[in-house]
Amino acid sequence: MQAAPGTALLSTATRASTALPSTLSVRPPSVTGALRALEGLLMRGGQRTARRNAWTAVLEDRRRAKDRREAQHVLEAVATPGPQAT
Repeated sequence: MQAAPGTALLSTATRASTALPSTLSVRPPSVTGALRALEGLLMRGGQRTARRNAWTAVLEDRRRAKDRREAQHVLEAVATPGPQAT
């Protein structure tokens, strides 16, 4: 028994179309994706350095603020008449 010409073609096309999505779902990485991954690897160390530098700047600002408060305290103590308590 021979199938009608359209049916045999249709069943082959149906089998092919069911096989296509599984092969198309695995795509090679794009150039953009590869560049983003490379950028992430290269920038990781730079971000770490930037955070370290920022934290060092915060600590330095705190130290300067403490020095200013101490200097202000000394200036107020010198300017105030009365017993000297430093």
